[in-house]
Amino acid sequence: MVIEDLASKIIFLDTAPLIYFIEGHSLHQEKLVRLFELGDKGELSFITSTITLLEVLVKPLREGRPEIADQYRRILTNATAIEIKDTTISIAEQAAILRAKYGIRTPDAIQLASSIDAAADIFLTNDVRLRSIREISVVTMDELRLSA
Repeated sequence: MVIEDLASKIIFLDTAPLIYFIEGHSLHQEKLVRLFELGDKGELSFITSTITLLEVLVKPLREGRPEIADQYRRILTNATAIEIKDTTISIAEQAAILRAKYGIRTPDAIQLASSIDAAADIFLTNDVRLRSIREISVVTMDELRLSA
C-alpha cells in the first residue's frame, strides 16, 4: 500500500509505529516521517487509544528513565494530529468478542476494538499476527511503501 493512498483516511496507530517514529527506527523511519507529514497537513487523521500510552510508558519506567516516559506522554497528549480514544464499555465488549473469535491478547483486542469503534479505515501495526482480523483493514509497516 502506497502512503499517498491513505489520504483522507482515518489511521489507527498501534503502539509499534509510534515507538518506531519517536525513537527513529531506521527501517521504517522514512515511511513514518512521510505519513506524519500528511497528518500534519491535515491530509489524513490519526487516532490511537489510552492502551498505546500505557504501552509506550512501560519500558522507560521499568528502566528508571522517567524523562523518556515524560517525552512519550507529552508527544501523545499534545500532538494535534493524534486523537487518543478512551476505553469505554462498548469497546471492552467489542474487545471481548474479538478475543473470543481470534484468540488475541487483551491489549491487541482493546486496540482493535478502539479502532473499530472510531470507524478507522486502517489499523497500522507491525504485528503480522493481527492480519487475520476481518473487522478492520490491518496494514503492517512492511506493507507501506513510499511510492508505487
